[in-house]
Amino acid sequence: MTVAQQGEWRRPGPTAEQRRNDLWLGLGMTGLALVSLTLAHSTGAFLLGPPPSGPEQLWWTVAVTLPLIWRRRWPTATLLVVSVVFIAAQARSAPETQFSSWALFCALYTLGAWGQDRRLARRLRIGVIATMFAWLGIYYAVTIDHIPPDAFADAAGPVPPVLAAMVNGVLLNVLVFGFAYFFGETAWVSARREHELCAQAEDLRSSQAESRERAVLGERVRIARELHDVVAHHVSVMGVQASACRRVFDRDPGKARTALAAIEQSARTAVDELRRMLGVLRTSGDAEPPAAGGVERIGELVERARAAGLTATLGVYGDSVALPESVSQAAYRVTQEAVTNTLKHAGADMLDVRVRYLAREVEVDVTDDGRAGGTANAVGLGLIGMRERVTAHDGDLETGPRAGGGWRVRARFPLPVDAGRSA
Repeated sequence: MTVAQQGEWRRPGPTAEQRRNDLWLGLGMTGLALVSLTLAHSTGAFLLGPPPSGPEQLWWTVAVTLPLIWRRRWPTATLLVVSVVFIAAQARSAPETQFSSWALFCALYTLGAWGQDRRLARRLRIGVIATMFAWLGIYYAVTIDHIPPDAFADAAGPVPPVLAAMVNGVLLNVLVFGFAYFFGETAWVSARREHELCAQAEDLRSSQAESRERAVLGERVRIARELHDVVAHHVSVMGVQASACRRVFDRDPGKARTALAAIEQSARTAVDELRRMLGVLRTSGDAEPPAAGGVERIGELVERARAAGLTATLGVYGDSVALPESVSQAAYRVTQEAVTNTLKHAGADMLDVRVRYLAREVEVDVTDDGRAGGTANAVGLGLIGMRERVTAHDGDLETGPRAGGGWRVRARFPLPVDAGRSA
């Protein structure tokens, strides 16, 4: 959450349960204040001077404590009412002061904890506190001349008794009002941080859900790519061989048997590849999945194309490099897809596969003499899968018609700087 968002945050209003708690708090505080008033009458301790009439005392006692039932719903109004009534009650010498002071403390705290307008809440609390100290000064100034001469007859400290009483009163009020302000501000900050944590937790849950969705999507893409690579190639070879077998079955049984043997071999290889892929899918994240084909098996692809009736050649140029396993597999899969597309779409007679080990990269180059653009029909999963594999290794993929006719697929994979050369 940004600073701007923090500044704009508004604390949600009190819940129904919190409003019920405030109702019981206000009623309980009022009841205790009435008890305190009764006890003050019983002891005759009228510290503020002769009290007003009994009904007026009840009025001031109830008026200063009962507004707490709305303290969290309308904290600003509650503080204004409580502070005004508190000063008025003391000006009228109302004898109940204990719970009235606690009501003022509670109203100050509540505005700090629940005030929506933070600037207004701070200014109003500071204003009320300043007014209370001003009223305390006025009270001292008015009553200092009416202190009985024998009021401090037993005083024995180094500080003059009147000054000691004033300082003690000021310190007590500083603590009361300071704690009310501090705890109110702390409560609001705590609520804001709780909101931020909840928002961050929600963002984290959303992010985790998106990550899970991306992981599922990535797994589906991987499964689709593997199925396409495994099934499409071998089924294409089997289809070409079956077609050749059908054409020569009657006039050349030997060639037909050869084609059937190639179909059988392709079927077994496809089953083995499917089993390998299922093993990868069932492997836990910590286990090492079985390796797929690498560049060393590109010759098998050429042999299958040759068995399918194409004039297929394989050339390896440059010094052999010990390729990383992932790069080797990607080069094999790209070559496999290109050979499959030639068998399925190009109507070609010739297939040329070349593997070049260059200074900083390895290149696989597959060309045919089929219909220019025929292989472009494979712009679905096949081309997407090739491009994904090459991009995953920061390589380059070129696909398109050749100048002299036919189609070309060329993929370049960068090699690590420390790739070793085999002897």
